[in-house]
Amino acid sequence: MAAGPDFGFTPGEARALRRLSPPWRIQRFLDDEVVYDRGGKACRSPRRVLRERRARCMDGALLAAAALRLQGHRPLLVDLEAVFDDDHVLAVFRERGGWGAIAKSNFSGLRYREPIHRTVRELVMTYFESYFNYRREKTLRAYSRPVDLSRFDSMGWMTSEDDVWFVPRHLLTIPHLPILRDGSTGRLATVDGRSYAAGLTGSVPH
Repeated sequence: MAAGPDFGFTPGEARALRRLSPPWRIQRFLDDEVVYDRGGKACRSPRRVLRERRARCMDGALLAAAALRLQGHRPLLVDLEAVFDDDHVLAVFRERGGWGAIAKSNFSGLRYREPIHRTVRELVMTYFESYFNYRREKTLRAYSRPVDLSRFDSMGWMTSEDDVWFVPRHLLTIPHLPILRDGSTGRLATVDGRSYAAGLTGSVPH
């Protein structure tokens, strides 16, 4: 893959990603211009997301990480691990000492976070109440430390025309840090009806 300032993107692709600044514009693009690919089986590179305008959480996080990189940030992902639910992936970034996040999700509460959080753990904990399954169970249990995607540059993670499953496979192998104390799981309340309805606002149906 080209190692220049555009990281292998065409000039048009690079301009499109750089225009998504500040970071909340990346989230707006994912929300408004990219369809949530419910049931899809692809793991698209950022180039393919730009072209196909479809993504699941992994593809969306990769697109966000690539856009952040072109804007001068490190391309970092954090993996959120759940029980009785799908895992979720965040593209994380730092501004003025605070951590923020961008994400593609079918649940409205699992998307953007402002860069105001002092630590990655503090950022992750803001997702806890909104991370639930269709049985209204709160399912978030652990998170990874940030993974720098530059480790995959030689594999073309940003511009590949093939699926980039090597990224999520790596996320499955790394240590995750628990967010609940032992014995606290059984004390969790289920999600109330209003919060449940709000979390599904705008979601792509089954």
